[in-house]
Amino acid sequence: MATNTSMARSIVLAIAMLFSSRVAIAADITPPPAIQLWPDGAPGSQGDPPPETVKLNAQGEHIISNIHRPSIIPYLPDPTKATGAAVVVLPGGGHRELWMDHEGYRVGQWLSEHGVAAFVLKYRLANQPGSTYTVAGTSLADVGRAIRLVRRRASAWNILPDRVGVMGFSAGGELAALAGTRFDSGIRDASDPIDSESSRPDFMALIYPAIPGDLVLPSNTPPAFLLCGENDDPAIAFGVPQLFLALKKAGASAEVHILTGAGHGFGIRESNPPAVAQWTTLFATWLDAQGFTAHR
Repeated sequence: MATNTSMARSIVLAIAMLFSSRVAIAADITPPPAIQLWPDGAPGSQGDPPPETVKLNAQGEHIISNIHRPSIIPYLPDPTKATGAAVVVLPGGGHRELWMDHEGYRVGQWLSEHGVAAFVLKYRLANQPGSTYTVAGTSLADVGRAIRLVRRRASAWNILPDRVGVMGFSAGGELAALAGTRFDSGIRDASDPIDSESSRPDFMALIYPAIPGDLVLPSNTPPAFLLCGENDDPAIAFGVPQLFLALKKAGASAEVHILTGAGHGFGIRESNPPAVAQWTTLFATWLDAQGFTAHR
């Protein structure tokens, strides 16, 4: 009887510890300080913009809007674990707002814990009421600037400049797809050294992305990791496999995953079932197979 009582207490303690760790993970959402992409003000933004708006939904998740000073939030891995790879992370929100927790902060934290430097981008929003910004103009310029900035500071952040990719969710996935197909090699002898860097991502991860209707795939389209749920909106659930076929026809390397029983907007959440939560492992395996996390 004493043995059974001791065993029962151990089980209760283990469950309590597990619950407490899950709560800690869910609550630990305070991000590092942000770095502005243009410290003197972003081109196309008003001179003295109002502050960002942050609200919490019923689950306590952070939703940001009213972005006029685009910035990146760095999640840097322990130098002893750093692989040299980096990802600019683009949360979704319909270009009206940014859902920062499950498609931003937690993604950055997970990547950094696995040796990949992450930079969560707060980009300007084209569909917010009253916005003068555009997706293919302003928002994409923010993504390109973030990629250039990460490359420019690669040595300081223990990053290899040829291992800088993008990962986008939903509307952020649309931007990631545009970033992987509309890029340039930088401006030679630019007055701003950051502008001399290439805006081409070395890889792109499109997670349940909104797919641009006028996407043109150049011959040097970067390798792509595509993922969505089978129960997503048909434009995405059917569009992602079609994009995979288009990438292959264009000669690009691509991998696609359609998750059984999954819908839209799962990101990284404690409530995700195991079959959905495995997507991060799938991405890490793909990144390694592509050679982006191999040590030199």
